[in-house]
Amino acid sequence: MDNYNYGVIGNSRSAALISDKGSIEWLCLPDIDSSSEFAKLLDEEKGGEFGILVGDDYSISQSYHPYTNILKTRFENGNDKFEFIDFMPIYTQGNGKVYNPPDLIRYVHLISGKPRFGIRYQPKVNYAIGETKSVIDDEYIKSYNLSGQYESIYLYSTFSYKSIIAEDEIELTKDGFFYLSYNEKLSIPTQDFVNLHLQRTEVYWLDWVEKGLGFGNWREEIVRSALVLRLMTYEKTGAIIAAVTTSLPETIGEVRNWDYRFSWIRDSGMIVRVLRYLGYEKEALDFLNFIINTVPKKGDKMQIMYGIRGERDLTEHILEHLSGYKGSKPVRIGNAAYFQRQHDIVGVLMDIIYQDFEHYSISTDRSEELWTIVRAVMHAIEQHWHEADKGIWEIRGEEQHFVFSKVLVWAGADKGVKIAKILKKEKYIAPWEKLRGKLRDDIMTNGWNEEVQAFTQSYGSTNMDAANLLIESYGFIDAKDPKYINTVLKTKEELLNDGLMYRYKNEDDFGLPSSSFTICTFWMIQSLYKIGHKEEAKDLFKTLLSYSNHLGLFSEDIDFKTKRLLGNFPQGYSHLALIETAYILDVYKPLDDIPGAAYILSPY
Repeated sequence: MDNYNYGVIGNSRSAALISDKGSIEWLCLPDIDSSSEFAKLLDEEKGGEFGILVGDDYSISQSYHPYTNILKTRFENGNDKFEFIDFMPIYTQGNGKVYNPPDLIRYVHLISGKPRFGIRYQPKVNYAIGETKSVIDDEYIKSYNLSGQYESIYLYSTFSYKSIIAEDEIELTKDGFFYLSYNEKLSIPTQDFVNLHLQRTEVYWLDWVEKGLGFGNWREEIVRSALVLRLMTYEKTGAIIAAVTTSLPETIGEVRNWDYRFSWIRDSGMIVRVLRYLGYEKEALDFLNFIINTVPKKGDKMQIMYGIRGERDLTEHILEHLSGYKGSKPVRIGNAAYFQRQHDIVGVLMDIIYQDFEHYSISTDRSEELWTIVRAVMHAIEQHWHEADKGIWEIRGEEQHFVFSKVLVWAGADKGVKIAKILKKEKYIAPWEKLRGKLRDDIMTNGWNEEVQAFTQSYGSTNMDAANLLIESYGFIDAKDPKYINTVLKTKEELLNDGLMYRYKNEDDFGLPSSSFTICTFWMIQSLYKIGHKEEAKDLFKTLLSYSNHLGLFSEDIDFKTKRLLGNFPQGYSHLALIETAYILDVYKPLDDIPGAAYILSPY
C-alpha cells in the first residue's frame, strides 16, 4: 500500500523526512518553518532529494536507534551490508544550553563485505523556486539558487565530491559521512568530529527519555510519540508546531492542504498537558514563556496561532510551480486561518496557566504576568462569550455557535475562578463564578438537543461532532452523566466508520469530509473507556495502533477504506492523543501515587 513510509529526524530547530529507501525528501533549513532544501515530498520531479542508489538485489530495512530520534536505514546484499545513520545534532553544552545547529549528518557505517552504492544529491533550495546550482569547492559542495531569494547550503563528506555530483558508484571500504549544513563550517568536519556528534546526540535523547515518569504497558508507543512531540518544540522560543510539513492533503487530489509549521494555542496547549503528565516540565515551562512573550496582555486581539518566533502575520501564499503530494494542489505556505475567531482557545490557554499556578510555586515576576493574561482573557470572555466563531475545525465559511467552543469558553471561566481562589483575589471570584454559571446554563439550554438526545455540533443543529467527546475531560460534565453517555453513543453511531472516526459528516465549505481525523478516533476510544465500554475501547485502540507507519508514526488523517495515512505528518495532535489514550487504558491508577502526577487524566 502506498503510504507515508517516512521516518522523521530533528533537533528541535528543524526536521527532515527520510523515506524507507533512505532518501531525504523533506528538509527545511535553518529552521523548521524555513524554505525547503529538499521537497520531493511535494513534487517528485522538481522538489529535490538526497537519495541512496543501490541495486535491486539489496534488501532495505529501517528502524530507530532505541529511545532516540536517530534513524537507521540498513542495506543488505548477501555479505555486503551497510547502514545510513541519519540524525540532526543536539546535545547539552557545559553551560546548560542546548546545542542544535541547522545541520544534518548521514553517518555511513560499514557492517561487512564491500557494498557499493551511489548518491543522488539534488538539492532544490528555496522551495525549488528557480534553478539550484551545485559547485565543488576544495572543502565542500555548495548549492545555491540562481533566482529569487538567495539561499545556499553546504555539503561536507569523506567521499569524492565528483562522484557525488556524477552519481558514480562508490565502494564502501570503511565508515564515512555526509555532513549537510546551512552554514559554512569554520572547521572542516572530520570522522572523529562526526562520531562525537553522534554519541552526544544519542546520549541527549536517552537522557531525555529517562526523565519521563514511566511509560506503562504501551511503553514503545508512548516513548516514540513523546520523541515526536519533542521534535515539534522549537528550542529557541518554546513554541510547539502542529506538524513538520505543509500541504500534505487530507484526501489525495483534493484541496484540503494546509501549512502546519506554526504554533496553535490549542494544539500546543494539549501537547503541553501531555508532556506534563510524562514529567517533561522544561518543555511545558518553555511554552508558557512563549505564551507570556507572545499573547497580548491587554486590549490587543489574541490569535489562535502564531509563528515559531511569535510572528502574527502568517499570510497564506500558493506555490504554483509545485505539483503537490501525488498531484494534490495547491501547495501552501502560511495559513489564512490565523485571523479566524476560535473561542475554544481561551479554555486551553487558561488550563495551561492554571496548571502552572496549581502545581508550582508562585514566582512574582512570571505570576504577575500570567495574572495579567488571566484578567485579559476573562475580560474577553465577558465581552464575547455569546458570539459565534469558526470552531475547532477552522470552518472557513459562516460562523456558528459551536457547542465545543462554548464549553471551552466555560472551561476558561472555570479556570479563571480557580486561579483567583489560588491567588486569593477575592473581588474577582463572585463575578467570575456568576459568569461561569451563565455560560453553563446557556450551553445546557442551547447545546443539548432534546430530539437527538445528545450535545450536537452547534446550537440548533442535529449534526454530531467528535469534539464534543472532550466535554468531560474539560470538567463540564461527569462521565457517568446520562447526557454524556448518550452523547458518546450517539457520536459513535453517527461518526464511527469501520473503526475510524469522522470529525463530522455534515457538508462544510469544501464539501463532505472523506477521511478520518486520527485524533477523533483516539477521543472515541477514551470516551468509550470512561463510560464503561472498556474492552471495546481496548480493541479499537489496538486496531488503530496497527494503522501507524512502519516506524510507529501517525499523520493527521487516515483513509477509511485503505487505512493509508493522509494529511500533514507526523502530526502532534495524533501523537498527544495516543499518549493520553494509553494512559487512560492502562496507567491511570498506578500514577495516582506518583508525586506531582496525581492530576494525570483527571486535572480538574
